[in-house]
Amino acid sequence: MFDLKGKVALVTGGNGGIGLGMGLGLAKAGARVVVAARDAQKSAAAVDALKAAGSDSFALQADVTNEDSVAALFDQLAARCGRLDILVNNAGTTVRKPVDQLALAEWHQVMDTNLTSAFLCCRAAHPHLKAAGGGKIINIGSMMSIFGAPYAPAYGASKGGIVQLTRAMAASWAADGIQVNAVLPGWIQTDLTDGARAQVPGLSERVVARTAAGRWGRPEDLAGIAVFLASAASDFVTGTAIPVDGGYSIAA
Repeated sequence: MFDLKGKVALVTGGNGGIGLGMGLGLAKAGARVVVAARDAQKSAAAVDALKAAGSDSFALQADVTNEDSVAALFDQLAARCGRLDILVNNAGTTVRKPVDQLALAEWHQVMDTNLTSAFLCCRAAHPHLKAAGGGKIINIGSMMSIFGAPYAPAYGASKGGIVQLTRAMAASWAADGIQVNAVLPGWIQTDLTDGARAQVPGLSERVVARTAAGRWGRPEDLAGIAVFLASAASDFVTGTAIPVDGGYSIAA
């Protein structure tokens, strides 16, 4: 029931971090993984890793914050693959400033990258998934959709929006055989969180102390949840927001 052979998966921001960790999980389960990102050189390296994991993978260059670019992305995907079964919305960024120091352009940058991109890609994916007889959408939220941080107002708002967008689409598209779920990663070692550890004194130590698993997460820790939510194993699971945080959120 976890077999993804013959399935096509599109992963935005799939050339590194959590996106690549999930992509590798999907590849090992048999999916053909397509990477959508802006950095062609980084994407080429990701495709090499995905091919080594057994996937007939390739990359498409796209700016998922731009409506025309998203339309072109899905046209290219359809031309090369003929179908879409799985969409992972992983593209993300942050600006670490409190609200009183955050410029409007910075707010828009985070919201467009983290939330608007997911809306655009889901909307574009819907007819392809429906034509395939159903499919899976996995939206990458964050534990910041649950917790508040003074340095992450735009990021937290965007990830809270991801959870609500996920629920709305799950309710709307269930009749089309499409399950839509969100994953809420905890503190995972990525380029994005490297910046947080550098900018927020004592963060790394506090994370390890609070996390039941006693460590930061790694991108490969997201592979299993990706396979579950992309496969027939989750056909009766939709509209959820699942923490993958090593127990961080259960600490007293």
